[in-house]
Amino acid sequence: MAPSWRLGACCMLVALGLLHCCGRGWSETTRTSGIAMGGTKEQELLSHDRVKRGWVWNQFFVVEEYTGTEPLYVGKIHTDSDEGEGNIKYTISGQGAGTIFIIDELTGDIHATERLDREEQSFYTLKAQARDRLTNELLESESEFVIKVQDINDSEPKFLEGPYIGSVAELSQIGTSVMKVTASDADDPTYGSSARVVYSVLDGEKFFTVDRQTGLIRTAVADLDRETQDRYELVVKATDMAGQMGGLSGSTTVTIVITDVNDNPPRFPQKMYQFSVSEGAAVGTPVGRVIATDADMGENTDMSYLIKDEEGGELFKVTTDGNTQEAVIAIKKPLDFESKRTHNVVVEAVNKHVDPRFLELGSFRDQTIVRVSVTDTDEPPVFHPADGATMEVQEDARLGALVGTVTAKDPDMENAPVRFSIDPNTDQEQIFHIDPVSGAITLGKVLDRETAGWHNITVTAVESDNISQISHSSVSVRILDVNDNPPELATPYEASICEDAKPGQLIHTISVVDRDEPQSGHHFYFTLAPEATNNRHFTLWDVKDNTAGIRTQRSGFNRHEQNVYLLPILVVDSGPPALSSTGTLTIHVCGCDPEGAIQSCNATAYVISTALSPGALIALLVCMLILIVLVLLILTLKRHRKGQRMSEDEEDMRDNVIKYNDEGGGEQDTQAYDMSALRNLYDFPEAKSGSSESGPDLRMLPQWIHGRVSGDGGAADFSVFKGYICKKVEQADADLSVPPYDSFQTYAFEGTSSPALSLSSIHTMSATSEQDFSYLSDWGPRFRQLAGYYVPVNPEEEGS
Repeated sequence: MAPSWRLGACCMLVALGLLHCCGRGWSETTRTSGIAMGGTKEQELLSHDRVKRGWVWNQFFVVEEYTGTEPLYVGKIHTDSDEGEGNIKYTISGQGAGTIFIIDELTGDIHATERLDREEQSFYTLKAQARDRLTNELLESESEFVIKVQDINDSEPKFLEGPYIGSVAELSQIGTSVMKVTASDADDPTYGSSARVVYSVLDGEKFFTVDRQTGLIRTAVADLDRETQDRYELVVKATDMAGQMGGLSGSTTVTIVITDVNDNPPRFPQKMYQFSVSEGAAVGTPVGRVIATDADMGENTDMSYLIKDEEGGELFKVTTDGNTQEAVIAIKKPLDFESKRTHNVVVEAVNKHVDPRFLELGSFRDQTIVRVSVTDTDEPPVFHPADGATMEVQEDARLGALVGTVTAKDPDMENAPVRFSIDPNTDQEQIFHIDPVSGAITLGKVLDRETAGWHNITVTAVESDNISQISHSSVSVRILDVNDNPPELATPYEASICEDAKPGQLIHTISVVDRDEPQSGHHFYFTLAPEATNNRHFTLWDVKDNTAGIRTQRSGFNRHEQNVYLLPILVVDSGPPALSSTGTLTIHVCGCDPEGAIQSCNATAYVISTALSPGALIALLVCMLILIVLVLLILTLKRHRKGQRMSEDEEDMRDNVIKYNDEGGGEQDTQAYDMSALRNLYDFPEAKSGSSESGPDLRMLPQWIHGRVSGDGGAADFSVFKGYICKKVEQADADLSVPPYDSFQTYAFEGTSSPALSLSSIHTMSATSEQDFSYLSDWGPRFRQLAGYYVPVNPEEEGS
């Protein structure tokens, strides 16, 4: 070994000599066949079965960062059973065994073969074994020991969170805490001063200080002004070994930002601003913008503006632009060049967020003057009064009557001509006219206050030299009332009284309406019309509140004698002039129950008590329903029978045709026909067979047949008719062009040997006629004209 290595080892052994007793504390008691070093005979006898043996070795330390070329001696392990004969083999196991740490199997010396760093690992835990070299059996129990790495000051302090950024408000007091910085040292804080760190400021110590032990940075002055310097760069150093000579150090940069406080008032760059605006500019038109500057920042620069003088506040208004913080001056009321051409407006800027700590620094507001020049423009005529005029006129005013006069002037030129007109959309009926030069408004139509009490028109004024300059004004015309409508009853009144009404009983109260509206209010007078002043039934009572009451004058009314009374009432208003009208009150006399409830007002009505029980009402309704059902049932049956009868008639229509070819006996013969045969189609009398004893029923046959039947006592001779009908039937059956069987044929056949002969006049006009019609004169006045045609006239009579 080199001498340097030997010297290091000897120093280590000397340094650890004091810990020898501690090393024996790790020895263990175990059963063994050997004898403990230094044991007495008594102990040998007492512990024949239990022999105490222990390791003889020192506690181990090794210095970090060893830079030698030879392995570094760490220490030696030895058991008291080792007599130096070389029979024991020492071995180690655990962290770094065989790599970092090696052991001499014969002597038990431990060496470190690598450079150790305590900051990476501060100790190693290993186990030591003593074995029989021949059998490799453990002679002692395995024992654990620790090799600690001895620290040296080889790590400088480091600011792991740097660089730092902090902030502090401007104008803060001395000693105001800003922030804290911390440096870390990887050396062992429990051994020496290698990890004891102190702080100091290398750059910026004029404005800030740092606590030597804690690293807390504080302000060193009280006049930090953000507007002058808004940030500071500090260099803070950390030194270990408590700042002693030879200690290691590290540094970091700390940036401290100075935050703003509202310590500066707003300031206008100019004391006066000038703007111009036309007098025709509309209300709300911006005139100009001004701005006050503030050295502060953020919300500390927020400000509001206001107008301080009263004159400027009436015509102008100021608002704050939230984005630019500018004051916007705008027109509040219309400007007039002719009235005033220049306006001086005092505008003041005020901070919104004032810090009371800095009020002593001065007022946080500033003012400036804004001069506004008004330029002239051609303006339309101006009406007087500007807000419109109200006029009054009587409703009975004549056509052409003056209602009022409107005036308007050109504000730009005196005595400039102005022409007036009425907007036709506001006077479509042309009730009013206006003089285009003077502005006088007159009536164009008759007024009626009851139709329209007010008229609102718009008058237009135009400059004669410039028709584009036009203005409008509203004119309200009130129609004053005159008494031209008579009062009328409010409604067609009707009243009812009981028959047993007593004298003086109030029947009804009436009121009137009047379309007029006198200024002193309505007052009406009531009286009975002249035609009713002498009535003895009712009286009228004027209540004096524009109503009147009707009372009975007598008792004993009888609705069967008279059930309605018409009472004419005359109503007069208060004028002037007084107008009147007559209305009629209809009074019905009614029957009442004992309690005075009206039962019926009909003179022929049957009085029914209204006090019917619910059961009686239900029974009445049931009866009515039964009657309705019966009526409907009867109508249904009749309709059903009629349908059956019509179906039978349709089926046998060809069999129901009955023809009479009987000339009858004239107008005087009322017994010639039996009408029952026509009324009953199915009961036509037929001649009975010859076996009948009584013969045919002569009552059902025509009168001219009676003689034939009664003359010969036999059946009537219908063979002529029968033969004729049969012949016609055969012809119809043989003819293919005739209708089918369900049609009927009509034939005119008089028969033969009629006793009445023929009335035909075909041959009567012949001169050789031997017929005598003189008997027609005997038939009466109805056949007198007919007899005149057929009875010959004597020539003498014609001549006469």
